[in-house]
Amino acid sequence: MPISAYAADISSYTISQPENPNSALKNVVVIGTGGTIAGSGDKGKTTNYKAGVYDVKSLTDSVDGLDKLANIMGVQICNVGSDDLTYDNWITIANMINKLAKDDSIAGFVITHGTDTLDETAYFLNMVVKTDKPVVITGAMRPATAISADGPMNIYQSVALAASKDAVGKGVMVVFSDGIYGGRDVQKVNTSKTGAFGQNDLGSLGFMRDDIPYFYNESTKPHTTKTEFSVDGLTTLPKVGIAYFSVEADPGVLDYMAKNFDGIVVAGAGSGCMSEAWTKKLGELESKNIPVIRSSRIANGNIAGDDYFDHYKNMIVGSNFAPYKAKILLQLALTKTKNIDEIKTIFQKY
Repeated sequence: MPISAYAADISSYTISQPENPNSALKNVVVIGTGGTIAGSGDKGKTTNYKAGVYDVKSLTDSVDGLDKLANIMGVQICNVGSDDLTYDNWITIANMINKLAKDDSIAGFVITHGTDTLDETAYFLNMVVKTDKPVVITGAMRPATAISADGPMNIYQSVALAASKDAVGKGVMVVFSDGIYGGRDVQKVNTSKTGAFGQNDLGSLGFMRDDIPYFYNESTKPHTTKTEFSVDGLTTLPKVGIAYFSVEADPGVLDYMAKNFDGIVVAGAGSGCMSEAWTKKLGELESKNIPVIRSSRIANGNIAGDDYFDHYKNMIVGSNFAPYKAKILLQLALTKTKNIDEIKTIFQKY
């Protein structure tokens, strides 16, 4: 079957059932995609390993006490490092969750995922999944073969959260190293530490203590069932490029993007700033109706409107989104409209 066909058709995937289901427990579907959490390498080592070796059943079977939290169902979408995930994988996962969520016997979902692009997947799903049931994404910084691998506890706590009534209606969440983070605001903030995720200025939604979730915050932005975005009939996403600004950055890259992409996100300096040459070049795209999102290469802070940049009608303020999340929102916006004013409204809303 062609890759694109999988986006709408999930019937080719086999969902494993619990061997000895406990009628007193809820059912949780664990969706495997690969990553370090499923990786294997030299015994004890945290480096020089291959991601995506173990399948989802092997992962869940290796976690002591998981069968005391929920009845585990499992499905393998792919088994790759998350740098190799595709839009098709995203759409397939979303379609699968949306379909299975209609089953009243299923309480929630866990996705095991590589950490490199985990925060991207979290935001995409946060915008297109159409259920209030908990959807939790997790991964690991150490492969399954490492000393003190962090994957088992992350899986344990993710399943506990997915089965918790307290997690209903919270949107897509990430559980990592005891923290609970929202799909909109979570970012990978460290290349190697086990506490690799956070929300920077925005803290977290809460934390896990063993199998008990404690919530203290929630996002005020619309998500899941409250968005206008959908994967119904979707097979890919519009092309949006990210242009990273630095001193003497060549504005010629913007010409290339204007010819080959439907929209551009600028990872600007400071509060979304860029040189006069870049500003002028991007302003020239106004007549072509190419939307340009001003975001920042800085991990923290909000981008405010600025008359110097934003007098060009195609310039759109990127809120506090990291460039790669601004890209996702622009892609989703472009599935609905090419009207610049309507895209501006979408960025203000979300």
